[in-house]
Amino acid sequence: MAVDPGAPTRAALRAAADILRAGGVVAFPTETFYGLAVAALDPASVKRLFALKGRPESKPLLVLVDSVTMAETVAHVSQAALALMARYWPGALTLVLSARPHVPADVTAGTGTLGLRVSPHPVARGLVEALGEPATAPSANPTGLEPPTTAEGVLAYFSDGIDLVLDGGPTPGGEPSTVLDVTVDPPRIIRQGAVRLPTPTE
Repeated sequence: MAVDPGAPTRAALRAAADILRAGGVVAFPTETFYGLAVAALDPASVKRLFALKGRPESKPLLVLVDSVTMAETVAHVSQAALALMARYWPGALTLVLSARPHVPADVTAGTGTLGLRVSPHPVARGLVEALGEPATAPSANPTGLEPPTTAEGVLAYFSDGIDLVLDGGPTPGGEPSTVLDVTVDPPRIIRQGAVRLPTPTE
């Protein structure tokens, strides 16, 4: 389904959200690569996503939210985390937070933590808003292969197994999000990415 990457229609986003609610998988553009969405709080959908990507179940999933308010429904948000959210969200900073008890262990990979961010891309953020709950957002590639920057690239990897591709045209690629663990003090950089954070030695 073709969508305007700068202004996706509500109808397109609602259709995609309905697929997610039914346990489906939707590919969508982000500010870097295409991602794969399932409803993050549905264990069966999450298991389907792991199988589709061939992703080790020991590796937690990145989860998109549309706001700090939504983040607080699935994670314990500290004052330090709130300050980072205010500064960097929406943006390419993923914050690792302690998950609330109702979050499926499949999403946290049994770690009890959750990586959350708000995407600035209108399609990615709009999809989560239409769903009304968090959605997964790993890159739309089998584990170990290059993430795609086009809908055609997604379909080359997954001719079967995806229920809908929101085709917003080419994405720019680039660096993935920076991942910062704020469950520890001081926070620990897990991955330097598009948001450059100072390291303890800087």
